[in-house]
Amino acid sequence: MIAQIIFVVWRESIEALLVIGILQAWLRRNGSGAAHFYLWGGVTAGLAAAAGLSWVLTRFGDTLPPEGQDIFQMTLMLVAAALVVQMVLWMRRHGRTLKRELESGLSEKLAQGRLWGIFALALIAVMREGAETVIFLQGIIAATGWTAGAVLAVLAAFAAALATYGLLQFGSKVLSWRHFFRLTEVMLLLLACALFVNGTGYLVSLGVLPYTHPVLNLTAILDDSRPAGAIVAALTGYRATPDVVTIASWLAYWGGIAFALRRQARRVAHA
Repeated sequence: MIAQIIFVVWRESIEALLVIGILQAWLRRNGSGAAHFYLWGGVTAGLAAAAGLSWVLTRFGDTLPPEGQDIFQMTLMLVAAALVVQMVLWMRRHGRTLKRELESGLSEKLAQGRLWGIFALALIAVMREGAETVIFLQGIIAATGWTAGAVLAVLAAFAAALATYGLLQFGSKVLSWRHFFRLTEVMLLLLACALFVNGTGYLVSLGVLPYTHPVLNLTAILDDSRPAGAIVAALTGYRATPDVVTIASWLAYWGGIAFALRRQARRVAHA
């Protein structure tokens, strides 16, 4: 769980920092002091909205009976998995034009004197990243709740994100934005698979999907009850003794990813 939290917060924080950095750099060249005030006001409001969503989800889950909490946890995991996939596809489609799109929106609003539009642009950008992070985290910690370890993992991941963002901004040839996003896209898709497998596991425990005995034994290759295997399982959805439902979940998930990526590639080719 800790490894999942660190990766999600690290990756999402870098993306949020990238958006804020693009907006701030453009306003530094073209804006005014008042425009910066609205920008940071929007950033603050976006963070507050994400924190509010986290509070609502946590309080709502606490009010549910045991079976209702299982359904809620399952829903969060499946929604989080879907959001991860959607985010990866969105970044693959808009990553190259993100800077231009953000700067175009700022230019239009500043030319029209609509400073509240700058506030709204920053709010939406930060709130989107923050809401995704909250839902991912709620899906990951749904079964255990917030612990001191989870909070420390969030803080450590954010500190690591700041350091990574600094490296990327420095323009190192070893660590470029392009390579960073390609590498983390793969890691995000693996993490989404883990959330999807966990979600289908809840469907089995709730009786929606049938329980079957394991059909493979991969413990000799990698035992998921040991530390190294547990980390791989948490980050990828790997199971050392998968049953029929788990194998079907793997096939359904990766088949869906292959279809979505192929469809997106066709759209780009015909654009």
